[in-house]
Amino acid sequence: MSTGQAIAVERLERVSTDGEREFRTEMLIIGRTHHRNLVSLLSYSLDTSNRLLVYEYMSNRSLADLLFAPEKLLCWEEKMGIVRNIARGLLYLHEECETQIIHCDIKPGNILIDENRRAKISDFGLSKLLKPDQTNTFTGI
Repeated sequence: MSTGQAIAVERLERVSTDGEREFRTEMLIIGRTHHRNLVSLLSYSLDTSNRLLVYEYMSNRSLADLLFAPEKLLCWEEKMGIVRNIARGLLYLHEECETQIIHCDIKPGNILIDENRRAKISDFGLSKLLKPDQTNTFTGI
């Protein structure tokens, strides 16, 4: 980007024509969703032939990398900080943002860690948007 900020770019598979309007709506909502414990969506392309999502770059990779790499052991204080970060992000998604979002895929690989060891929730591909009067959603198998 022209600001010199490091970014991560995700290329998406094609979206069916039925899902096109839903994809656009979700990008507009997620693009307006900002919290210190969510990976920021900086930009996106709605071009159906080259669909890209541009995110802030997370230098310490995923929580899975930290948990399962013996050379990067976390102390209890760091683990508790990560748990608090995840809880704050989920609270924001479920209770505080304008359109409530249910992530549906919280796992160590979808928790990314920044240069300050702050955990941020990422990968909203399976998330569900709730209507203002909706209190639950069915995810099914």
